[in-house]
Amino acid sequence: MASVPPTSGGDFAWGGSVRSYLYVFDPAAVRAGGTAVGPSPEAVATGRVRLEAAWSPDARVRLEGAYDLAPRFESGGFAGGSLLPGRPDPLAYRAFDLDPAAAASGRFTLGQNLDRASVRWRFPAADLTFGRQAVAWGSARGVNPTDVLAPFAFEVLDAEDRIGIDAVRARIPAGLLGEIDAGYVFGRDLEFRNSAFFLRAASNVRRTDLSVMVVGFRENLLLGFDLARSIGGAGYWLEAAAVAGGALGGGGGGRDYVRASTGLDYNLSGSLYGFVEYHYNGAGAAGAPGYAGRLAETAYREGAVYLAGRHYCIPGALYQYSPLVSLTVQALVNVTDPSVFLAPRAEYNIAPDVYLGAGAFVGIGRSPVAKDPASPPVLRSEFGGYPGIYFASLRTYF
Repeated sequence: MASVPPTSGGDFAWGGSVRSYLYVFDPAAVRAGGTAVGPSPEAVATGRVRLEAAWSPDARVRLEGAYDLAPRFESGGFAGGSLLPGRPDPLAYRAFDLDPAAAASGRFTLGQNLDRASVRWRFPAADLTFGRQAVAWGSARGVNPTDVLAPFAFEVLDAEDRIGIDAVRARIPAGLLGEIDAGYVFGRDLEFRNSAFFLRAASNVRRTDLSVMVVGFRENLLLGFDLARSIGGAGYWLEAAAVAGGALGGGGGGRDYVRASTGLDYNLSGSLYGFVEYHYNGAGAAGAPGYAGRLAETAYREGAVYLAGRHYCIPGALYQYSPLVSLTVQALVNVTDPSVFLAPRAEYNIAPDVYLGAGAFVGIGRSPVAKDPASPPVLRSEFGGYPGIYFASLRTYF
């Protein structure tokens, strides 16, 4: 990612990127009466032109902005988001916003996104930022239980820029390596039931990065902590969150749940890096018959949970084949079904600031079944019901 560099007093800087993606979605087949049936594959071509700018009129003030234009062409009448259930709404924590569809004609749409619009003041005791900005936490590699405001799902390809949300945020140094981080996040129409707040304290104790936090979001209450340190030559993390559903809503409501991720990563050689993570999702169901019913619960509607099961293993590896070519593979494994969402990817740095990539997200598991083609399908595994997603990408930065 080529982000706008820090500016000194009186400086103005700008930059951006052009990213294009070609996807082919192959919906999962449903076995009906012994025959596999399903929709035909669909192709989607998307692009993203991002412009970023930053200006510091003096050393104490910094203004930042970023705007995206996203053309999209679909081969058929298909809505990509509907293929994968329970995905978080990335724009939920914005008080007001531009119309996401700047233009539309047939199968072509031109999307827009004002992704950054903030001003930061530096005071002797704190930094204060107001406006649309990125707010995220968590040290886990696969799933971050404490990141409930604008997280990315596992299969999101264009995840270089954290989604901007509307907030006022204060960051106060506490000791040599500590920090107090507090803020209020403005939801739709500035209503409290759509908004969030957070208070987070972080420090380093005996070479261990520790943080604890309280987050209120959409009238739910989250208590979380995050721990990261080295063990021998490996990195270790433990991130967990307990959510009391509806605890801030007066009348209560919503089911309580706990989520946690823990794992290790290690540089196996100068060119090979690997990690493995276990994720527990207390909001999920114990087996496939309960998956569909969970999607209407608070955790999925408001808590950014999208995995339907409870126990997951998430291994991954990065191999630097050459200075210009990298190979990555990750897997999201539901160990109860069992089923797998496999994500191999290759990337080639064909020129300075130009990257060519290709890869896939492939669901492996027992396919859904139905009594007949007109009946609704019944899941027999989580990822066996996912579509195959195959993609190619071209990105350039300036």
